[in-house]
Amino acid sequence: MSFTDYLVLPLGYVMKFCYSVIQNYGAAIILFTLLSKVILIPVSVWVHKNSIKMVKIQPAINRIKAKYYGDADTVGEEQMKLYKKEKYNPLASLLPLAIQIILLLGLISVIYHPLTYLCGFDGETVSRLASLTGADLSQRTVQLSIIEALKSPIAISSSTLGAAAVAARSLNMSIFGVPLSDVPSLAGGVTLITPLIAGLSSWLLCHVQNRQNVLQAETSKMNRIGTMALSVGISLILGLFVPIGVALYWIFSNLFSIVQQFILNAVINPKKYVDYEELEASREELASIEGLGGGKKSGLFSKDENAKREKADYKRFFNVINKHIVFYSESNGFYKYFEGVIGEILRRTNISIHYITSDPNDDIFELAKKEPKIKPYYIGERRLITLFMKMDADVVVMTMSDLGNYHYKRSYVRSDIEYVYMFHYPLSTHMVLHTGALNHYDTILCVGEFQFAEIRKTEELYGLPEKKLISCGYGQLEKLYDAYRKMPKESRERPKVLIAPSWQTDNILDSCIDGLLSSLLGKGFDVYVRPHPEYVKRYKSRMDAIVERYKDYAGGDLFFELDFTSNSSIFDSDVVISDWSGTAYEFSFVTLKPAVFVDTPPKIHNPEYVKLGIEPLELTLRDEMGIRVSPDKTEGLAERLRALLDEGDSFAEKLLSLRNKYIANFGKSSEVAYGYLISAMKAQSEKKKEKK
Repeated sequence: MSFTDYLVLPLGYVMKFCYSVIQNYGAAIILFTLLSKVILIPVSVWVHKNSIKMVKIQPAINRIKAKYYGDADTVGEEQMKLYKKEKYNPLASLLPLAIQIILLLGLISVIYHPLTYLCGFDGETVSRLASLTGADLSQRTVQLSIIEALKSPIAISSSTLGAAAVAARSLNMSIFGVPLSDVPSLAGGVTLITPLIAGLSSWLLCHVQNRQNVLQAETSKMNRIGTMALSVGISLILGLFVPIGVALYWIFSNLFSIVQQFILNAVINPKKYVDYEELEASREELASIEGLGGGKKSGLFSKDENAKREKADYKRFFNVINKHIVFYSESNGFYKYFEGVIGEILRRTNISIHYITSDPNDDIFELAKKEPKIKPYYIGERRLITLFMKMDADVVVMTMSDLGNYHYKRSYVRSDIEYVYMFHYPLSTHMVLHTGALNHYDTILCVGEFQFAEIRKTEELYGLPEKKLISCGYGQLEKLYDAYRKMPKESRERPKVLIAPSWQTDNILDSCIDGLLSSLLGKGFDVYVRPHPEYVKRYKSRMDAIVERYKDYAGGDLFFELDFTSNSSIFDSDVVISDWSGTAYEFSFVTLKPAVFVDTPPKIHNPEYVKLGIEPLELTLRDEMGIRVSPDKTEGLAERLRALLDEGDSFAEKLLSLRNKYIANFGKSSEVAYGYLISAMKAQSEKKKEKK
């Protein structure tokens, strides 16, 4: 006996039993389908529980994918560990399909051989009947042809054919008058409705499973659509090219599966086992990573030239061994914070600067053409996750906070990398930064001593190991100061007032711009409104509406500055009005001129900052660098401004004192940063020598 015989024989016995009960082949197939579902209930229950288990552990899987995003090997290894721990079998969902295929193949053989499986005829009897009816034994449908021939009005006496012919002739092989042996693609006519019904039953099953099957309901919309399209397509083809009896089995198998799904959900309710809130939270965490870089895909077939460039730069970065120092820049605008110390390294050493940027148009690529010791790499936000995981360098310098808290982790390859944080603003660490934003750095190049107290208090409060704190300074402020000194100083008839808001919620433009302008226009000032570039980018219609409101103003003392190519216009002002923009602090520290702070709601990313008991510098300085104004009480501002400007040199001395107090090493911060980074690289080299 062949494998097929072993497969079909038990199915033949079941079908024979079903036919003996009902005496109609179509009804027997339906009963056979129902019995197969009943017999396989234990398997269905096991698969249902396995599906629930899969959805139950899906939050953990999503977080594995988020944690090791881009590292397919590690993701796979961690998933298999989780499957083993939870005793989940990822192949279980394929079992019903495998059983369905086996039953389908067996049923096809049974339907094609009714004389063998329903009547119990041996091969010799079938051959004799074929000879008497003229049926071709080489054809797969020979037994069906014999039955049809015996039922046709031919002159063959039943006595000549014997009991076998009588038994064969008595088989009821039709449903609603249509032979179950007919193949719609050959028979045509009314039989063509069969594939349509088969396709409809598959659509209905998929529709129900997409809502009721615990696992199917959690797959993506595209996967559900794809599964439905494939299932309906197979059903249409199956219904068209196989006997109607096989299609009948398929149709009722789908219908019984629908009923079975509702019963399983009622008996073993997935909602009792799955934490759907946790599932949604983990899904959002993963989606936030997948959405990095605007959700663009990259790969072998990508038409995006930057994707090919990124892939090449990624490979080139890891082909370099013994990288002493790496800088990471989030975008083109961040080089200015590294410029001073990078310049010192280039001028005083032969060390190569490995500079990673997530901006394909970063100016660093042009700079590197003139300076061969700068090795630039474009790595987008998604691939950067993997690069950070596999980072191999002695020292990594960044202005990006929250290392280790979100997508970008410390290296899994080297545990001894020294991660160094540089500030891109000259203020406090504990209100604007997220909770724990600096926890995973080894060293902080601090703007001034005031940050020492904040960081040490944070470490004490949360039981964190002490970081290396270097009183470095703020190089960007020095650059601005140098540029300001070189600017030609213009004499004006009227003081220039610059309104420079942030782009955060409830900023000046969204809360009180009309009140401010009403208080200042026509009062002897030239008033310039310079929105934050991000505000114009995100809320252009709002900005356009403000400009439109004042288009007919003819006072000659209001100007909208929407060209952001230069900062010089900021520093030639006599006073800056802002809410929470860092521009105001930089302006006052550079020009030694006063600022006006509008008390809109502050930007608080760390609601626990009050636990430190230290007032953030951005709050302290609002009373010391100028005056504060309530957004709903701007009347009388012109008079207060004049009084402030009249203080002149005395106020400048006060601002100079504040700068000396809070900003360390003014004019020398790059040298201090260079000195520390060189010592850190030397220390790493010594460690390597000791290991050898």
